[in-house]
Amino acid sequence: MNRRNVLGLPLAIGAAGGLPAPARAQGVFPDRPIRLLIGFAAGGPTDIVGRRFADRLGAVLGQPVVVENRSGASGAIASVEAARARPDGYTLLLATSSSHAIYVSLAVRPGFDPMADYAAVALIGVVPMVIGAHPAFAANLPEALGKIRAAPGEIALATSGNGGIAHFASELLLHQAGGLRANLVHYRGGGPAVQDAIAGHVPLVVETFATTLEHHRAGRLRILAAFAERRSAAAPDVPTAIEQGLPGMLANTYNALLAPAGTPAPVVARLAEATAKVAAEPEFQAFLRSVSVEPASASTPERTAEFIRSERAKWEPIIRATGLRIE
Repeated sequence: MNRRNVLGLPLAIGAAGGLPAPARAQGVFPDRPIRLLIGFAAGGPTDIVGRRFADRLGAVLGQPVVVENRSGASGAIASVEAARARPDGYTLLLATSSSHAIYVSLAVRPGFDPMADYAAVALIGVVPMVIGAHPAFAANLPEALGKIRAAPGEIALATSGNGGIAHFASELLLHQAGGLRANLVHYRGGGPAVQDAIAGHVPLVVETFATTLEHHRAGRLRILAAFAERRSAAAPDVPTAIEQGLPGMLANTYNALLAPAGTPAPVVARLAEATAKVAAEPEFQAFLRSVSVEPASASTPERTAEFIRSERAKWEPIIRATGLRIE
């Protein structure tokens, strides 16, 4: 794969705030609303899962959990804000592989440490990436790749952000298909990217089932392939990239609840306990599976931290091999 320079983190991220202030004295937690930072625009897969989760978490905790979208830099802007927030449990982050596995490995100066700057709370679920196309562009993955091959660097391929999992999954797809070149167009979230694909402004988009499945079923967008080992039970008509001749094309993202490092252990435990109750709700599990998110089972803060660590370790050598860097 050709080495290339990609745009880095906006300069504004350096002004996201100072060092975390000491946590104030804790009474009964929580005694006021909690904010949940999401690093992507409304309507994307993390936002879709995050809003349903926030609603249920607030019901269990007895306080509103308010979603705040801080889109940009593949989740890094929200990640920096969360890392610098007061460590009292009232600011949380819904992290993804974009921010905590891909971006931190691509960026020369990511602005946060995916492990040291956070207290892991719980893993909510894992979802495979997919590639979708405007119905008029291609009927299957080989046809789409053939059009990219015939027009090097000209076919637009939308992603949810520069340096995130959708970006890297796109690069990996092009590499697996023989070093093809497409015109990668990076949005501030999966929602806007998918909407532009539906409108025909871009012919292809790499996203997740959460943002594409409804449109696939309605015929507005055609999911050409899932980047998974097997077909999704929620979309058995969608073949995998492996079935279509790309055996190494595997990519997924996750949703993990994190708090700033230094959050008191009893607060982390309370959040983990409440998240476990939400995760055990049949209705919430059904919702996750309806958008092809596999619910996490028996998640704990310790297992969540280990999962995030292992996902970064899995992607780092692959990223190094591509030569991609964000300056």
